[in-house]
Amino acid sequence: MPFKLPPLGEVLDLLPDAVCMVAPDGQLLMVNAAFETIFGYSPAEAVGRQIMDLVHPDDRAATEQSALDAMAGRPRSNFRNRYIRKDGSVVDIQWSAKWLPEYQIRIGVGHEVTALRGIERQLEHLASHDTLTGLPNRYHLRRELDAALAQAASKAEGLALLYIDLDGFKAANDRHGHEAGDRLLHDAAQQLREGLRQNDLIARVGGDEFVAVLPACASRDDALSIAADLRAQLALLQTLGSDTPRIDASIGVACFPTDGHDADALLRHADAAMYAAKAKKRLANPATDRASKPTS
Repeated sequence: MPFKLPPLGEVLDLLPDAVCMVAPDGQLLMVNAAFETIFGYSPAEAVGRQIMDLVHPDDRAATEQSALDAMAGRPRSNFRNRYIRKDGSVVDIQWSAKWLPEYQIRIGVGHEVTALRGIERQLEHLASHDTLTGLPNRYHLRRELDAALAQAASKAEGLALLYIDLDGFKAANDRHGHEAGDRLLHDAAQQLREGLRQNDLIARVGGDEFVAVLPACASRDDALSIAADLRAQLALLQTLGSDTPRIDASIGVACFPTDGHDADALLRHADAAMYAAKAKKRLANPATDRASKPTS
């Protein structure tokens, strides 16, 4: 027997994803019921609006380019952007869109991926940050350092690296245990962060080793001044007990372009300078050096 099919709109309203039809100028011509669930605007409120007005300001340029690509016959599936809901909250959407030239409309199907994007951000953070201190890790440092060096070269600006090794940490860790040592590392990382300028970066690259990137650092003297500030911040750190050595730092400085033009050269130079600073301390105060070593 012949069947009478329901209107397309009733079928679209059953979908959990937002469906919309958009005119060439970006005006919304039709939306389904899920559009209101996701964006907060009823069909009556949405139709006639410019869809770009709902897009997060930071994503509008990429969204406009994606729309142009679709209208030029180069549709992008799984395109992601963010929208501002009617209540002001932000949602992440993954779109598939197609331009229908015979009708002069663009059809888009949007799936909300806000929760998924949140999980992805957490994983990205874990992959690029040290879990104990919350500081960027070696991978993140290298990425940021390469970008900072490219900017310094293009603007003919200075840049400095500080390679930081905590003095007294090993003795404190051996004497009070790893849990107390972890707390000490965490607190030391906080103090180092507070001793830097707003646009500087501090990363943990080893057990008790850190590297600071100082963009637009004009001279070695400026870098040495910041290093002194970091040592002063560590002096504010509460120790674990009266018998705990005071936490200090040996800091090596490397400046771009004097000490190297790439990340590897600067890191090697700063690392060598740090070991030289540590050796100089030991020669100047051998008693302190012996006290910092764990007893057998």
